[in-house]
Amino acid sequence: MKISEILKNKEVTVSFEVFPPKQWDKIENTKATVRKMSKSNPDFMSVTYGAAGTRSGFTQEIANEIKDNGITPLSHLTCLTSTKEKIDRVVTELKENNIENILALRGDIPEGFVFPDKQYFRYAYELINEIKRIGDFCIGGACYPEMHPESESREADINNLKFKVDCGAEFLTSQMFFDNEKFLEFKELCIKKGVNVPLIAGIMPITNANQIKRSIELSNSSVPKKFFKIMERFGDDPKSMKQAGIVYATEQIIDLMANGVNNIHIYTMNKPEVSAQIMNGLSDIINH
Repeated sequence: MKISEILKNKEVTVSFEVFPPKQWDKIENTKATVRKMSKSNPDFMSVTYGAAGTRSGFTQEIANEIKDNGITPLSHLTCLTSTKEKIDRVVTELKENNIENILALRGDIPEGFVFPDKQYFRYAYELINEIKRIGDFCIGGACYPEMHPESESREADINNLKFKVDCGAEFLTSQMFFDNEKFLEFKELCIKKGVNVPLIAGIMPITNANQIKRSIELSNSSVPKKFFKIMERFGDDPKSMKQAGIVYATEQIIDLMANGVNNIHIYTMNKPEVSAQIMNGLSDIINH
């Protein structure tokens, strides 16, 4: 099923993200993770584009496993370090495997990376155009509630999102954030600028104190004082920190839903027990 249809037909959706292994001999472990997560009945599951974009075959394998477990798969596709020829090959393989949904991403620029020639796409909108040329996919894009770190201004960032939507992105999934007010402000700005596709809020349960620094670097996110207090109090006790992180993420989601944000994407870090506990904490709320 296309994710655009799921978002249209369901008032509330909760989805998960998983990532494939770096080595092929770990593929069965990741498949087992998918099977465990599928028991929580997410509305769809996304799978990232291999290890640093180099293991696209792993992504395809996990997307197939998601589909085989009765869950709609969303395959990430990163274009920055892949030639147009490789992109065309991957998209064709997805089409042949009946994968209908692609999250089209530019990807992070590796340190020292220089575009060698015109055989590479520089921007996500170019990738969206290419995917549309090859097949009838439901295409999603990414967004940054606190502005993309490379954008010159908030207005320019929203304008770029609008252009991405105009090119064919049917929904936008946000980078992780920890302050709901930032997302709600971002949502209002998108509405004013005519970004009229569903915005899916990306939530990262921080269950380990060492995660937070890397998470902030990746998402350009600010961290509320409330969360720092949790880190100070529980960061040195792994069990307490894990429980506190799950509760914080669950409360974030409840608050978002209370404010009309009904589409949630959980960055699970391949931890089935974490996603299961969050879903248990939302059971009656999701079905309300």
